[in-house]
Amino acid sequence: MTSPKPSVAPPSGAMPDPSAKVIITREALLEGSLIARLRASRPEESWRSDEVLAETLDQALASHPVDEDLYLFGYGSLMWNPAFHYAEAPTAEVQGWVRRFCLWLRGGRGSPEAPGLMLALDASDEAGCGCAGIAFRIRAAEVRHELWLVWQREMGTGAYEARWIDGRVDGRPQRLLTFVANRAHARYVGHLSLQETAQAIARARGDLGSCLSYFRSTAATLASLEIVDPSIQQLARALDDLR
Repeated sequence: MTSPKPSVAPPSGAMPDPSAKVIITREALLEGSLIARLRASRPEESWRSDEVLAETLDQALASHPVDEDLYLFGYGSLMWNPAFHYAEAPTAEVQGWVRRFCLWLRGGRGSPEAPGLMLALDASDEAGCGCAGIAFRIRAAEVRHELWLVWQREMGTGAYEARWIDGRVDGRPQRLLTFVANRAHARYVGHLSLQETAQAIARARGDLGSCLSYFRSTAATLASLEIVDPSIQQLARALDDLR
């Protein structure tokens, strides 16, 4: 069971990763160079075109009033490297979903020879399950512009699905937009054992850095927000044992 601490801002930028050749920055997303480089470096992936990405963004925003601020729920790298503008970033919690390393990475922070694992929000029917993270409030006038930056990094291959879910922000109910695992995608791995997950994270690296650095940045951010995630703590111990 997660324990969120409300109204704590995330770090303002990415934690440095000495193994990274490519850094996700707002500037790279604005000019389009990041997604262009990712597409070129992973031609085996089925990348969505900018036109298709724009269509999926339009679909996600179709039910959101244009004059209202939007809350985007982050639970992984968005927490420690958002790379978009937001008005505030209180913590939030959603029920029925868990933070899980369940998407293979054969590029970015992995390779075909040593694939890594990426976090996704995955549905769970376990009693009392939930996930705490950050609810980024984006001002109404900036919603589409800022979300386009997020869309480039999260929605390019279809491994994630954009979904509206119900959560709680500062103790009050709130509709949140987030990215959940696409279980029909070829990269969805489902449930690996703790040891299999740790081994994949420990060995994988790519242009965006090591999978281990991704894990450590996420764990450190959760700790700084005083969010307790038992699955992350168990994985940290398993990684320490491998060392």
